[in-house]
Amino acid sequence: MKSPARRTSYGVKGAPYAFLVPASLLFLLFFALPIGYAVWLSFRKVQVSGLGLGAGAREEVWAGLENYTDALSDSELLNGALRVLGYGCIVVPVMLGLALLFALMLDSEKVRLAPFTRLAIFLPYAIPGVVAALLWGFLYLPDVSPFYFVLDTFGLPQPDLLDGGPLYLALSNIAVWGGTGFNMIVIYTALRAIPAEVYEAAKLDGATPLQIALRIKIPMVAPSLVLTFFFSIIATLQVFSEPTVLKPLTNSVSTTWSPLMKVYQDAFGNGDIHAAAAQATLIALATLVLSFGFLRATNRRDKQEAAR
Repeated sequence: MKSPARRTSYGVKGAPYAFLVPASLLFLLFFALPIGYAVWLSFRKVQVSGLGLGAGAREEVWAGLENYTDALSDSELLNGALRVLGYGCIVVPVMLGLALLFALMLDSEKVRLAPFTRLAIFLPYAIPGVVAALLWGFLYLPDVSPFYFVLDTFGLPQPDLLDGGPLYLALSNIAVWGGTGFNMIVIYTALRAIPAEVYEAAKLDGATPLQIALRIKIPMVAPSLVLTFFFSIIATLQVFSEPTVLKPLTNSVSTTWSPLMKVYQDAFGNGDIHAAAAQATLIALATLVLSFGFLRATNRRDKQEAAR
């Protein structure tokens, strides 16, 4: 008879797999299957016979790469991508720069009311994007905005933030206002994880607070900066709520201002779900390629620095 110590507990060995089953099912049902279905739709199209009336007049057939070639040659989709590129060139550096600055300030020994300040900076991130866009949209309108009232009182020029080039600043301001707090928390958490002995050794060597921030803190939170940059790139490519909410307030925002707005318009406005699926797949591939390329370049640089 085997002793209790030598018995094999198959239930214990199978427990990790049992715990993975719910998460795996959720991943399959709500992530993998919708993506697979979208890719399948992107290779099909609706073929119309005659006037498109009657039974069998509209038939879904195999389209191959036709939807993809149409998407790549679609000027509206390409122009939307260029607009998002310009939008991202404003949002990403400003948002991450402010997040890093706030995190360094909160990590300072001389900071006052640190808990309240952290909450105040993070609070805009807790507000839904649609609500934030509505809030700022009304603040941009000259007829209802208190800012324009103050400018008019002092006889100062009143720029139209919802037209032309200032529109990019208006949209970027909403994203920066809402996203800086989250990125600040990520960087600040990394700063708090740095051992205090590192700072004490730097002070004994005569380093100033500015030198400690530039030569110790920022290099040591570089992985967090990479992570926040990665998330910011993905969020920029997927911008949808802000321009969609501001669209009724100005004629400068079209229904295809961003790539995702173009996908939405084709799917639910024009009723071409297959073209929209192809465009969405291309956007997902572009996001994957950019993210993978950035992470690979960052890892390569880290390996080169480690080898020195």
